[in-house]
Amino acid sequence: MLIIFSGLPGVGKTSLGRALATRLRATMVRVDGIEHALAQGGVSPIDGLGYEIAYAVALENLKLGRTVIADTVNPWELTRQAWRDVAVQAGVPSLDVEVCCSDVEEHRRRVESRVADLAGFKLPTWDEVVGRDYHAWTTPRLVVDLASLSLDEAVEAVVSGMLGGNGTAKTY
Repeated sequence: MLIIFSGLPGVGKTSLGRALATRLRATMVRVDGIEHALAQGGVSPIDGLGYEIAYAVALENLKLGRTVIADTVNPWELTRQAWRDVAVQAGVPSLDVEVCCSDVEEHRRRVESRVADLAGFKLPTWDEVVGRDYHAWTTPRLVVDLASLSLDEAVEAVVSGMLGGNGTAKTY
């Protein structure tokens, strides 16, 4: 299965992805890490290259029978569909998960207080997060609100979505 995360920076996608990957013994593909490595290697501009590499890495792992968690902002229907296409190419189901933090002050606090876990990685400012080109969803997905759920509860919500996904939007 391919679990496709989407959501603005600072909502908790990576924390949730790591917890879920540990629980499921899954492979996590994080676009931030890929794009950071590209930048460190002198690639500029990166544009969509980080996503293209992430799609390829995910596809290879899915073909090996691994569950893959895609940790990306995934801001447009174009990228969301591209992830679903990866699952189709691998012949596995996919689950779209929009991770959010509905408490704006808490989201801002998280963005402004977090520390990069990659040496030299530049985290976005609050103004960059709220100004991001993030399109509203037009397709069903599981919505996990990390303002109201603990990390453990969020992991359970995604596992539940994996087991009982019926193609309709559901919010936790």
